[in-house]
Amino acid sequence: MDSINKVKSMSIWIFIVPFVAVNTCLILITTFHDLFPNKENVLVGFIFPYFDGGASISRTARVFPTYLIFKPAMFLTAYLLIKYWIYSKKIVLTIYGEHKHIRKFLFFGIASAICLVLHSIFLGIKYDYDLYKLFRRVIMLMFIIFEIVAQAYLVATLYSFREKLSNFINQKILIIKIVLVTSLIIVAVISIPIISLPGDIFLGFNLKSFKHALEWDYFVGVISFYLLTFFMWKKQI
Repeated sequence: MDSINKVKSMSIWIFIVPFVAVNTCLILITTFHDLFPNKENVLVGFIFPYFDGGASISRTARVFPTYLIFKPAMFLTAYLLIKYWIYSKKIVLTIYGEHKHIRKFLFFGIASAICLVLHSIFLGIKYDYDLYKLFRRVIMLMFIIFEIVAQAYLVATLYSFREKLSNFINQKILIIKIVLVTSLIIVAVISIPIISLPGDIFLGFNLKSFKHALEWDYFVGVISFYLLTFFMWKKQI
């Protein structure tokens, strides 16, 4: 099963590439200020956005020179994502055959990768038009929705014929992936009303910091799906 080995090898890079890129941007913009020609772009003081929400991901990645790291990394990640979903389809077809969810996870998986490319292209490009700002938000939202839907359909597909997969996967990791995707869906549903509130402060609660922390933590949750994929599939010889 060459497709399994390819999915296994790609999945670890789908986790590593964006994780390293985003955190490198964070370290540079908070620590190596001399690299930034425009000092207004740097972030001063200790920031751990996963907890304190001190900055958004886009805030750390949209300026020079951090976008030179972020954008190529996202383009590479998108390419790997497209290959990942194509090979996942091949695995299902080989082991199970035609499944009702194949076209669904393939469509949403590839669509999420396209949205990631579009988001990366327009990141850092400033136009003072409300329609443009809305477009960027919609693209980012579509990436998240499509990605989670694709992940949900894939784990549901694999779980539906898990007996046939006993020689190919670690069943416990598959269950963990189901729990992860379920948690991501629940967090998204609960958070939507909160992040939709206008302004940065609501009843003394710092909405801005909450949104930023949620963004970083959710990002790790989404890409952790692929880290688990690496450990789920057994290497085929």
